Amino acid sequence: MNSNFIRRWRQSNWVTILILGITVLIFLGETLTGGSQSPQVLVNWGAKYDPLVQIGQWWRLITPVFVHIGFMHIFVNGFTLYYIGGAVEQMIGHWRFALIYLLSGLSGNLMSFALGGAAVSAGASTALFGLFGVYIALGVIFDDSYYLRQTGRQFLMLAIFNLVFDLMASGIDIWGHIGGLIGGFLLISAFALPGQKFRKGVAWQVSASIVFLAICAFLYWLGMVR
Repeated sequence: MNSNFIRRWRQSNWVTILILGITVLIFLGETLTGGSQSPQVLVNWGAKYDPLVQIGQWWRLITPVFVHIGFMHIFVNGFTLYYIGGAVEQMIGHWRFALIYLLSGLSGNLMSFALGGAAVSAGASTALFGLFGVYIALGVIFDDSYYLRQTGRQFLMLAIFNLVFDLMASGIDIWGHIGGLIGGFLLISAFALPGQKFRKGVAWQVSASIVFLAICAFLYWLGMVR
């Protein structure tokens, strides 16, 4: 019985459920402490606010992925996380998914910090665009797989569509989305999938890791000096 429980636990999307649960709890906290559309409440719960990042509150480059602005914001992002996040977690494994989700959020918020406006911003979309980047990268890495190649193309079109929509809509942080997309692409390129050798070779893997770290360092420096 214990072995069956452990096997089911390993095969479940428990990281996705955990992240979604934390996100919902934080949204309830926002609602109970003044409302999820209050800038001060958002800042109190960890939203990105550049002046605070610049004085040393670097964690605000990660915590915004758990903070949302209004019910529709968390509903759409939560729905996307549950379905796409669950599929990605099943494909790449729990720890890879957790790292890519959080680090894609970091790279997206860093690009927003460096190139975006100074307004309060929050939301899981930086990390979710990272998951789009995962599918796009897998289509490149496993180019002999019809399924992954076609899925990668579909997510590339989905990402392009969303970025075009970002340009036409107001109040959307397009830089955060671009940064998350690039981060997800590079991060899955740095990992081998469970039980498989890395398809493009160690040089590709190491290069992707170095490029990701270099981009993050440059964006942090740019955000601190602008």
